Amino acid sequence: MKAVLTLVLGMAVALPLVRAPAVAQPKGPAPMAAGDAAARPWVRYGGWPTRDTAQFNTLAATQVSPAAPKAPRKLDRPVTGDASNGEKLVADRTRGGSCLACHVMGRAGDADLPGNVGPDLSEIGNGGRDDEWLWNYVYDARAYNPATVMPPWGTHRLFDDKEIGDIVAFLKTLKSPARFKTEVDDPAKRHAPVETRDNLDPTANPAMWAVDKGEELYKKREASGFSCATCHGDAGSRLKTWAAAMPKWEPRFDKVIGIEEFVFRHAKATTGATWLMQSDENIAMAVYLRNVANGQEMTVDVASPGAKEAFERGRALAEVKIGALNFSCRDCHDPARGGLKWIRGQWLAEQKGQLSKLYDELRAAKKSAHAEILQRYVDEKAFVRHVLAASSLVDALYATQTGATALESQVPKDDPASMSPTCPPAFPA
Repeated sequence: MKAVLTLVLGMAVALPLVRAPAVAQPKGPAPMAAGDAAARPWVRYGGWPTRDTAQFNTLAATQVSPAAPKAPRKLDRPVTGDASNGEKLVADRTRGGSCLACHVMGRAGDADLPGNVGPDLSEIGNGGRDDEWLWNYVYDARAYNPATVMPPWGTHRLFDDKEIGDIVAFLKTLKSPARFKTEVDDPAKRHAPVETRDNLDPTANPAMWAVDKGEELYKKREASGFSCATCHGDAGSRLKTWAAAMPKWEPRFDKVIGIEEFVFRHAKATTGATWLMQSDENIAMAVYLRNVANGQEMTVDVASPGAKEAFERGRALAEVKIGALNFSCRDCHDPARGGLKWIRGQWLAEQKGQLSKLYDELRAAKKSAHAEILQRYVDEKAFVRHVLAASSLVDALYATQTGATALESQVPKDDPASMSPTCPPAFPA
């Protein structure tokens, strides 16, 4: 207990400084406001490609993409393409990264940071494959291997028939190993990234600058006269483990919600604050609350009714192939597929234990929109948070699918059972 000096009858006397107790906590479910938790209409970050991707699968519509071929296409003549143009096409970053993203291909792209998700093709010209096989494998490898992670370049119209012929013509010229300028260019020798920075150092982790702002908002009284601290008191002791149990299944919304959405709905219902998701205030509060729980064991519920079913839906969604490149989450992050390998100069982390930076990377990935994972991104931060909490994509992906669209009829705007007479009443939604 701290002491403070005060004057009593002209004498300095040390009196104990007693912290004002928090107001009694509400009993029952936390009050939650209904309505949109994010700004509408939703607008993507600037710089996103404007191509039409409506003809491909999303997590919400999984039967949209063109069907895989049932058999390889028969060619009535040898492939006679422009090998020099094919060499340019395999390194064309505007086509989803193209072939060099996953394959070493000899001199292609000047052997500049090729990936190794797929096999080294530097000597495929010596492999004895005929033109028809090569053409069909580039056009749509599912004709030979239904479980392939290779994009269906032709079926999804990323390359037309002539361009695929040019690529095949180039492949037939590849007959010697790649020569790399540096060890970094060789994916077999390139060192996997190791994070050694201090996540609590604001010079290394800019998110730490939001902690002070979040604490300020936590204590700030709104026009209603209430603050978060009014009911919850000292966050360091009262909310020490709360963020480690998020996101969670919320039966009133019939979906999984993350910290950001909870902050908006609960704050609006109790203090009147309108901290919409993706606003500076919402981000600061979310960072602050996670920092309060720093070091706590993740205890996300994936077993209770509702949560278990969401977990299983997420497990299934992790296998759904989406977007023009036809990737599923596991295609890139399962070590049995693309995980723990290189896609150009980017390391593909595995699902478990290595996705702690995925959220910020996705926010910054302004030029990688083929997969359309971020279809309704502003509403989908529970996606990554469940990954972190459960070390799996399963229930997280269910949060991605459902987003933050509230079912207003299921959320009481003024539920007496959710409030205590000593805490603020629920504000209208």
